[in-house]
Amino acid sequence: MTERELRALIEKVREGRLERRRFIQRVVGLGLTAPMANMLLMSQGIAQTPAPLAYKPTKRGGGGTLKLLWWQGAVHLNPHFAGGTKEQDATRIFYEPLAGYDAEGNLFPQLAAEIPTRQNGGLSADGRSVTWKLKRGVKWHDGKDFTADDVVFTAKYAGEPATATVTVATYKDIKVEKVDSHTVRVTFPKPTPFWAQALCGTQGMILPQHLFAEYIGAKSRENPVNQKPVGTGPYKFVDFKPGDMLRAEANTGYHVANMPHFDAVEVKGGGDAISAARAVLQTGEYDYAWNLQVEDEILKRLEAGGKGKVAITPGANIEFIMLQYCDPWNEVEGERAHAKSRHPAFQDKAVRDAMAVLVDRKGVQDFIYGRTGVATANFLNNPSRFRSPNMKFEFNVDKANQILEAAGWKKGSDGIRAKGNTKLKFVYQTSVNQPRQKTQAIVKDACAKAGIDLELKSVTAAVFFGGDFANPDTYQKFWCDMQMYTTTMTQPDPEVFMNQYTSDELAQKANKWASRNISRWRSDEYDKVFAQVQSELDPVKRAAMIIKLNDLVCSDNYIIPVVFRPRVSAAGTRMVAHLSGWDNDTWALSHWYKEATG
Repeated sequence: MTERELRALIEKVREGRLERRRFIQRVVGLGLTAPMANMLLMSQGIAQTPAPLAYKPTKRGGGGTLKLLWWQGAVHLNPHFAGGTKEQDATRIFYEPLAGYDAEGNLFPQLAAEIPTRQNGGLSADGRSVTWKLKRGVKWHDGKDFTADDVVFTAKYAGEPATATVTVATYKDIKVEKVDSHTVRVTFPKPTPFWAQALCGTQGMILPQHLFAEYIGAKSRENPVNQKPVGTGPYKFVDFKPGDMLRAEANTGYHVANMPHFDAVEVKGGGDAISAARAVLQTGEYDYAWNLQVEDEILKRLEAGGKGKVAITPGANIEFIMLQYCDPWNEVEGERAHAKSRHPAFQDKAVRDAMAVLVDRKGVQDFIYGRTGVATANFLNNPSRFRSPNMKFEFNVDKANQILEAAGWKKGSDGIRAKGNTKLKFVYQTSVNQPRQKTQAIVKDACAKAGIDLELKSVTAAVFFGGDFANPDTYQKFWCDMQMYTTTMTQPDPEVFMNQYTSDELAQKANKWASRNISRWRSDEYDKVFAQVQSELDPVKRAAMIIKLNDLVCSDNYIIPVVFRPRVSAAGTRMVAHLSGWDNDTWALSHWYKEATG
């Protein structure tokens, strides 16, 4: 299908001459996914109200306690400080955005009364503004009314640089103003195709102005509500032990009738992915377990017990290795891995190119991940329309040796290559997790054959992903040579996902390491193309630009993709858990329930 033909089809849908479902059938037949087709139409102001989520209970409560296992326990409960998935998921129990994303990539109203479209006057034709009508009758957990003032405040809070939120890039350049008590208008400085980035999904949790206004800016981390949330969601805060246990009770005043089904929620942190899988699939002690990064053969054996089922949810998560752009061992202006420094070895492209062919991605897929991880050369793998056909990967130890030898990196008497005073000896860290330790071992073995010595470091997940600003071992600080983890894509549009390599997002001491560019890699060309992506309304041109972003970062080999990971979780046989690969696991927790026995 040509660019012109695709644009013509979109116009037919806009004008009512082609049914939405027919459009989706045609483009899916050409290799796109249904979520991408929906996102294409939404970017053009053609949204729809998604199908209701299945929900059988006819009254609020009565479901007992919902027992969840997030084996990486949350350490705080402010959604705009949530640099990791575990905090995003935990805070979504209490806070809600204007809309979330269902499994098909449709916007699903939560605090919004409806999804803005061109037809209902919510979206401007020039892509510069969106008007949201808010749901009435919603109350905060402390009984105060939810109004437009809270939405306006949330945007101001998140967009204030001194507040040091992880969502600052979403809000710092937009204007959110109150139209009336239950209507807000978002104005963008330029045409904005992904208008649903602000106030929706993981980026959009609305905060109560009356509890956060005093803590905007430098005092943001001092707010006691960061640990005792007061939201509008289906469950109210009871108790929290960071990294261990989170308890909540049903919000009896929740703004959706007959919800929630469960009387209470317990979220247990700690442990590991295998024990979490066993607790659902083998013993039935828990109802749901998150993020089962477990060897596929183990999952299959556990599932055969019949007490639970494995859920594999399509999305765009990527397990990857990050090579340090800066110098993590020496301070510049009192800061390790300062943006002004360069890594003594990895600044040589030959070393990075050698590292890329020393990662046996296909072996990692075949012997560790199976159906839960697909070897890839791309950082961005889904939706398929944005997947680059240009990147290729190979595993070739001989080639790595040739690259390094030609670049002047010679083996010493200890077998380790060096040039001048710089040796190819690196610290390679990740979280404690069996597939990750096995992946580390595979990479270490290949590197040893090429004269590169890797010291493997495994950090407890609660620390590695903990966001503790005093701890040197967090992935946000990245105070080592290499690290590996999974980054998640929580919208069907890749714009937010790809902003983590922009210069504006450098994680550093000044922003409490809360910004998203943890690698500190930067490129003027990348910044320029990303700025174009943010304002290009033509979906075909924009997709080509996003592919170029992927190619720029992957071809430089500071970022080495390993496997593209669908989300893997487990639920008890009676559990109905509504999951989406484009939002938090807990995005629709109000709709979770257990089927009746018998």
